[in-house]
Amino acid sequence: MTAGAWVLIVAVVAAVGFGLYRASTDGRFRGTHRVAGAGSDREQPVSADEHAPTAAELPPSGAEHAPSDAELPRSVVELPPSVVELPPSVVELVETTGLEIDLGERATLLQFSSAFCAPCRATRRTLTEVAAAVPGVVHVEVDAEHHLEAVRALNVLRTPTTLVLDARGAEIARASGAPRKEQVLSALEAAVG
Repeated sequence: MTAGAWVLIVAVVAAVGFGLYRASTDGRFRGTHRVAGAGSDREQPVSADEHAPTAAELPPSGAEHAPSDAELPRSVVELPPSVVELPPSVVELVETTGLEIDLGERATLLQFSSAFCAPCRATRRTLTEVAAAVPGVVHVEVDAEHHLEAVRALNVLRTPTTLVLDARGAEIARASGAPRKEQVLSALEAAVG
């Protein structure tokens, strides 16, 4: 075989492999992530008397006693559930960009779309059907082109992108691409319990 034939075979195999990868991941909901820039003002600084122990203050590595909470660095001490930081609210973050979102009683399906996006229309139909079938769930569609600050704040990289928000507006899951109805319903289970 000639070198040109080998190049063609490699290109076809690479294209098919990439297509199969995209087909398997398109529209799948993934767990949420911490939104960049949100919640950073909630962290409390450590005061001068609450310093992390130095090497001299720590017990020898072969010591058989477990350190108490006072001996651990502050970042290792477990906080009671009432003090644990909640994930940032997407609604609070988006409202700083001038976009207002009305949340559902139990959950919200927030869809970022664009005018010439064909999968966005299919996603709109799917999310509208799910919102009609599940009580307390609403579907909100946002035009990504007109709300670029919100798109940047939420790290939306393509349309359609669907965010599943709980009752207080925290992101539970997100999907890039057109999700199927079963995928949306299973992602909603985490939000509405």
